[in-house]
Amino acid sequence: MGSWSGTRRVRDGIGAVCVAVACLLVPLGVLAGWAAYGLADTGRYVRTVTPLADDPAVREAVADAVGDEAVRELETRTAGDATVGPFVRDAIESFTRTDAFRTAWEAGNRALHDAVLHALRDDTPSGGPVTVDLAPVTAQVRQRLEADRMPYAHRIPVEHTEVPVVRAEDVAGLRQGYRLLDAAALWLPLTAAALAVTGVAVAASRRRTLTAAGLGTALGGALLALAVAAGRRLTLADLPDDVHRPAAGAVYDALTATLRTASWLLLAVGAAVALACRLTSRPARRRGRPAPPAPPTATTAPAGART
Repeated sequence: MGSWSGTRRVRDGIGAVCVAVACLLVPLGVLAGWAAYGLADTGRYVRTVTPLADDPAVREAVADAVGDEAVRELETRTAGDATVGPFVRDAIESFTRTDAFRTAWEAGNRALHDAVLHALRDDTPSGGPVTVDLAPVTAQVRQRLEADRMPYAHRIPVEHTEVPVVRAEDVAGLRQGYRLLDAAALWLPLTAAALAVTGVAVAASRRRTLTAAGLGTALGGALLALAVAAGRRLTLADLPDDVHRPAAGAVYDALTATLRTASWLLLAVGAAVALACRLTSRPARRRGRPAPPAPPTATTAPAGART
């Protein structure tokens, strides 16, 4: 009897370790898959950020950035004529509400993503930063302003200026991180699934181990949701002072929407599995209990024994 109970404890211990490691790998696998297959896919990235062209905070940030640069260039070319500033800003703010701006926004984000992705996947060492050419976007803006007969619109310069988006010293680290995530996105989910199945199969108390797996998965989903929220706060706190924080927050929320959905899905599925195991275990315990002994009944003495 002691040997059998000792074997059960060993099996339950092995199952618990396997399930614990699997529950730890699940949110990490989701995070790696989101980075490798979500952020690294240009088409999916563009479809995610395209609706942001209608976000008021994004439109305001773009209007401020483009307007400041355009006004600076025009004042230089018009001998410091400060009267063009309000017209340019109003025209650009009006432009951000048009379909042409949505087209320019999509084209600019596609060029930005292609440049970053090319740098991450390129094996040749690069000594410079990752840059993107926004001349096509500026050309569309100028065409729109010329069509609206905005003064001095034809003087807005459209030059092939390489705008840095990733610093040169950060390229190598980002490239290594991308390769690590690309490999982890495949192996982490497979390893987690294999460990979870092994843990439940090896354990002597399989229902209890499956309940623990559900609770661990739910906990992993909750921790992932908290990590996304903490990442948002840290990301916005580390931005330079000249960055429009509401717009950056809108971009962060759009890019992490899938990650937040996955975290809540893990929480719901894990809790459902644990609850189902808990509810189905009660009837089994009732059926397994031995029947209580029958109460003693009074016996009557035989007739011959009476005196």
